[in-house]
Amino acid sequence: MHDIEPLKPSNTGWLIADIVAETYAFTWQRTSVEPALLELLADPRYQPVVVFPGEYAEPGRVVSNVDVSPGKRPLFILLDATWTEARKMFRKSPYLSRLPVLSLQADVLSRYRLRRSTRSEHLCTAEVAALCLGLAGDEKGAGALDTWLDAFTDHYLGAKYHRALDFDDETHRALAALAR
Repeated sequence: MHDIEPLKPSNTGWLIADIVAETYAFTWQRTSVEPALLELLADPRYQPVVVFPGEYAEPGRVVSNVDVSPGKRPLFILLDATWTEARKMFRKSPYLSRLPVLSLQADVLSRYRLRRSTRSEHLCTAEVAALCLGLAGDEKGAGALDTWLDAFTDHYLGAKYHRALDFDDETHRALAALAR
């Protein structure tokens, strides 16, 4: 995570930890790296991949799916930041430069309404994580994260614009079904 990203009320990175039990978050710094992150990247139980648009990586590093080796679990590395900050994190993190880059080809445009990228194909962190869960075969987790993002967005905008929420709408019915 870029250093100020967790402080932003519109940040969706923390939603991932609500759905995915084994989630790790590290603060990015240009001149140093947290030792625990390096240990995680070297852990033989995992197969790490950086999730980022392929246009920013050397073509030989870019993959469109994750073929997980036997006995390993995919370790999706998401750069949680604005797009400008994320590009800087990607370029200035040498410990990530040896890893493959998963370039997601989303069938949909972003539903995220709290902050906008200049490019409509750019997704927010939670949307990217939901796509990764789907690629890993966890459709239930992907759906739960999408629903959680929709509920978070509705509540955020409701509070910001002093609007009453409709707790009987499709998002809240889906959220209630997840709680059962």
